Amino acid sequence: MSSYQVHVFVSHSWAYSGHYDKIDEWLFGQIHRFGQASVRYYDYSVPKSDPIHNAPTQKALQTAIYAKISRSNVVVIPTGMYANYSKWIKKEIEGARAWEKAILAVNPWAQLRRSSVVAEAADSLVGWNRNSVVQGVWDLFRR
Repeated sequence: MSSYQVHVFVSHSWAYSGHYDKIDEWLFGQIHRFGQASVRYYDYSVPKSDPIHNAPTQKALQTAIYAKISRSNVVVIPTGMYANYSKWIKKEIEGARAWEKAILAVNPWAQLRRSSVVAEAADSLVGWNRNSVVQGVWDLFRR
């Protein structure tokens, strides 16, 4: 049996932190099994409880976020429409591309519209349920 540690950066908007909270609940703090593989996901995000507010400039903040993305295996981004207007989510997508990190787009439950910015950048798009998100991260990690 193989054991894996997968580092995940979950992008989110503070105004829509419920999306982050649910993905956090699905991914972190437990062991997932895929056949003979035992997998633990680790949160490399910027959680609301520990924000990067000490950055003196926008560039310093971007550098701090990119450092977290660089140590991640997969970047997860909810496709809420707010992402189309979020400067930081766009920068996180740029950081994921710069560091060649896979992007998993997650379409929040019951949303009829989704962010084209996120959907176009994604390597994979999944629905809003635990199994899809857990499996989607694993699939992108293994590619």
